[in-house]
Amino acid sequence: MRTLTFTSFTLSVTLTMSAAALADDKAKIADAISAAPPTLQDQVTVMDWDHRILREGDSQYTCMPTPPNLPGVAPMCFDKPWMKWAKAWSSKQPVEITEMGISYMLAGDGGASNTDPFANKETDDNDWIVEGPHLMIVTPDKALLDSLPTDPYYGGPYVMWKGTPYAHIMIPVGKRP
Repeated sequence: MRTLTFTSFTLSVTLTMSAAALADDKAKIADAISAAPPTLQDQVTVMDWDHRILREGDSQYTCMPTPPNLPGVAPMCFDKPWMKWAKAWSSKQPVEITEMGISYMLAGDGGASNTDPFANKETDDNDWIVEGPHLMIVTPDKALLDSLPTDPYYGGPYVMWKGTPYAHIMIPVGKRP
């Protein structure tokens, strides 16, 4: 009888944990695809930041839920060059971009430093910006970044994290929160 009770308890805990993990995965998928345009949402692969595939897709884009170290909401959808960028950024390794890349963050973000790629909160000197829906572009030709401002309040596209391996063009496409 004790064995049966223990087995029933173990099965109940396992099923409860599995249901919670499934609900968590569904929430991560919903968060991740909110970054993509409607034309891609059903086609993207969804991957967690631990590189676990949550859903297979058939497009060139991979969407990831909000990174666990960032405040607020900041899901991202990456093409191949951006996946290379994200892998380097998340492991704080340098990256060399060899082809143009486009990323979607159509759910906006919860805020980031415009100067420090690894800041996770606002400080007096890190030029914190909370961006609304936007696209991001990486380019192998860093000289192209010189034609754009770094000031996010200038209006239009700007360069984030200039002078770092993670420099990219931000293109606001919606209202800031």
